[in-house]
Amino acid sequence: MLQLASRMGRAKPSAIMAVAEKAKALKAAGRDIISFSIGVPNFLPGDHVYAAARDSLSKDSGQYGSNRGADALLDAFLAHIAQVGLTGYERKHCSTGIGAKHVLYNLAEALLDEGDTIAYAVPYWTTYADIADICNAKSLELPCPASQNYKLTPAQLDAALATKPKVFLFNNPNNPTGMAYTRDEIAALAEVVAKYPDTWIICDDIYNRMVFDGIGYHNFLHFRPELRERLIFVDSLSKTYGMPGWRVGFLAGPESVAKAVTTLNSNHITNIPEVVTAAAIAALSGPQDVPVAKNAEFQAKRDMVMAVMNSIPGLVCPKPEGAFYVFPDISCAFGKSHGVRDIHNDVDFCNALLEAKGVACVPGSAFGEPRALRISYTCPSAQLPEGLKRFKEFFAELA
Repeated sequence: MLQLASRMGRAKPSAIMAVAEKAKALKAAGRDIISFSIGVPNFLPGDHVYAAARDSLSKDSGQYGSNRGADALLDAFLAHIAQVGLTGYERKHCSTGIGAKHVLYNLAEALLDEGDTIAYAVPYWTTYADIADICNAKSLELPCPASQNYKLTPAQLDAALATKPKVFLFNNPNNPTGMAYTRDEIAALAEVVAKYPDTWIICDDIYNRMVFDGIGYHNFLHFRPELRERLIFVDSLSKTYGMPGWRVGFLAGPESVAKAVTTLNSNHITNIPEVVTAAAIAALSGPQDVPVAKNAEFQAKRDMVMAVMNSIPGLVCPKPEGAFYVFPDISCAFGKSHGVRDIHNDVDFCNALLEAKGVACVPGSAFGEPRALRISYTCPSAQLPEGLKRFKEFFAELA
């Protein structure tokens, strides 16, 4: 019998999408469902983005584009990252992809041979472990529980990098926790990273414009500029501009890495479509009022969610400073029951919550932390208070 490639035995469907699909099915069946599951920003970009797309369609060339990305798009990206202090890059240091996920996959293909090690903090975005598995790389997971605010410490990083992993993958602000590192925290980690010249650094920082409380976005390069020779910065339109379906991701890094990813693009995708390129340029270069307003709205929603989290006895939830997630440790519910449903773990909790209250959350085990769950609070504003009310009621009803 013919067999699939062995790598397919290591490939797993998205756990996040599985929850979203279950919630969608219940809603289609007539249930009143409030979804805190999928990490989409749930707003649309400004009118100028659509105007640019329409104009592009009227002037469509019908030709292949650049494997690296159109010059105008790369220039817009370079100007964009200069605003957060990442300067000195040129087009040759950049490449694009069909979303940041595609860029990360290309980077794994470009940097990791089978058996190489990639290190990252836990909780992690699900795709990190999935990509490592597909590439047959070893994952070095660095546990960062709620007791240390889900953040990596310099001592942890020092011990990990001393084992000489090929790649260190860092996510700030973090998905799933929403935690953002302060200036001093990044400075301390940068000092550790600088000690280990044999490790590539990938900064998956697609939420860099979604930072709250005035702490700002900080990158290792701000403190140790010499890391530029082995650091790759990854960004995306999806979250900042409300454009997840447009699928545009970027990287800025060493010329050799950008060239390698561009070569992979030539075999994978050829180019980002013209109309998408035009929309992306408009988003990056045009008025920023929509993303600025949405960031303020997300901070207010964060405060609303945290007020409820802090009011639930036994629940532990570090206060996130970015993105649009909270990641409460709900292990105080383990060993209890809701009606006839026993709750032994995070999956039991999320299933019971969905069935009893119509609230969909993603189990923390999808992110490597089975004591928690992820709440994405980007649902329509009118739904958020009701969803939080149901969440709190569920805890109160546990026996």
